[in-house]
Amino acid sequence: MLTVGDKFPAFDLAAVPGGPDGLKGNFTQITDQTDAGKWKVFFFWPKDFTFVCPTEIVAFGKLAKEFADRDTVLYGASIDSEFVHLNWRLHHEDLKSLEIPMLADIKRELSNALGIIAPGPGVDLRATFVVDNTGVIRHVSVNDLSVGRNPQEILRILDGLQSDELCPCNWNKGDEFLKV
Repeated sequence: MLTVGDKFPAFDLAAVPGGPDGLKGNFTQITDQTDAGKWKVFFFWPKDFTFVCPTEIVAFGKLAKEFADRDTVLYGASIDSEFVHLNWRLHHEDLKSLEIPMLADIKRELSNALGIIAPGPGVDLRATFVVDNTGVIRHVSVNDLSVGRNPQEILRILDGLQSDELCPCNWNKGDEFLKV
């Protein structure tokens, strides 16, 4: 699996855009060059139309403005197609207002390049990558398929990374940095 310090791989994937356009079937292509120069958070889930996944996606969606305020773009992704993503958004009340693009990695090219395919079921692990504005991975976390992640923690980590300071355990934006 790729880790901190590795370059995030090149990719070109179809996506359901966030916001109202995502409900119209107006698919878009998103590449590693989309939103160049911005920080990015990629979060992967196993499959659409499951139970834990929408709780995470909705939680990230509720923080979309917080991430945007930090000049960071959120991208959600799974191995499902853009058509499945669209259908899920149309039929899941909590996903209809989602502002986050949903990337379709149906060939598993990006997932394989990242090393996040679960060996047994062949789906994405619950992996999260924080990528800086130069395309370098600065944080990776991976959860078992049965346990959802905490998007608020990803936001806290992003704040620490963007501070370029030493941040102690349980540090939050506005707290004191470590002085050496």
